Amino acid sequence: MLEESIPVFRASQIVQQRIEALLDKQSEDRLSPEEVAELDRYEEIDDYLSFVNRTIRNFYLNQ
Repeated sequence: MLEESIPVFRASQIVQQRIEALLDKQSEDRLSPEEVAELDRYEEIDDYLSFVNRTIRNFYLNQ
């Protein structure tokens, strides 16, 4: 995906839907320990993608 001609990396639609499902379950306090770990891993991936996107954006803006 491009925003202002700069590449942006995002999780797939399927992954985004899974995260939403886990967050809905979390709000109802119904996550299993495995699902808590899965959600934690998705959070780590989101942090990584945010870092990559910031780095790419800064690179393009400083050219």
